[in-house]
Amino acid sequence: MQGDTTGTSTAPQDTTAVGIAMMLAGVASLSANDALAKTLVADYPPLQILFLRNIIALPFAILLTLRMGGPAALRSYRPAAHLVRGVLWISATILFFTSMMHLELAEATALIFVAPLFITALSAAFLKEKVGPRRWMAVCAGFVGVLIVIRPGTAAFQTVSLLPVATAFIYALLMLGARWVDPRESVWTMLLYLTGTSAVLSALVVPFVWQPVQIGDLWLFGAIAVFGTAGMTLMTQAFRLAPAAVVAPLDYTAMVWATAFGWLIWSEVPDRTALVGAAVIIGSGLYVIWRERKVRG
Repeated sequence: MQGDTTGTSTAPQDTTAVGIAMMLAGVASLSANDALAKTLVADYPPLQILFLRNIIALPFAILLTLRMGGPAALRSYRPAAHLVRGVLWISATILFFTSMMHLELAEATALIFVAPLFITALSAAFLKEKVGPRRWMAVCAGFVGVLIVIRPGTAAFQTVSLLPVATAFIYALLMLGARWVDPRESVWTMLLYLTGTSAVLSALVVPFVWQPVQIGDLWLFGAIAVFGTAGMTLMTQAFRLAPAAVVAPLDYTAMVWATAFGWLIWSEVPDRTALVGAAVIIGSGLYVIWRERKVRG
């Protein structure tokens, strides 16, 4: 599942190429994270996977925060905001990991791309942001794309297909929840507390679902922590080095990686209908991103 990469770019123009490279590498890393999670959910509860990923990644997140932001970055001025965002992050991750037990990786990834459309709709409904008719049309088109992928009312419909859509909705709340964080806190503080609160909160429940970890699977849990942390870090830096309008659309390259991993590991090949729906969702999301940047000048 794609990470929380809120932030703005104030870097000079000559860093744009580096930002693009970091965004592509970050998306690839998070796609590998999702593929590893799909491998692990066959034997372990999603909550246990989330807990082990975050508990392994937490020391690295602390060191990264100290390196990039100094000791001051360890402080939060509004801990309650991070607590709420941690609950949202846990909920979204568990839903997405659960969906991958039953869905092809590419299908689950395509459905989660509806998140930018939810962000637009929620911004208009609750934050009273102005959304013009063109963006509303794009939002509606994106949800048509969702219907094309999940195909309600047909034999191909699976109730579990709604889980990535629910994941996208919660992820949209998570992204908008970045506004609850004190503006004095850096993006590194946000990443640290997201990892830390998720680790602590999941630790409270994970004993009730714990499954013994097989020795041969230890490297998978280590790898998911590495790829997850690297992906979030690279994507965060990408938004700092390059204009958001340039790097944000590159998030959709995850669809390429998801299709490739699904084919290589599980011999999954999305059918034509799913690809058409994915194209509609991605096209709508790209238009929303482009239109928002244009409106904001």
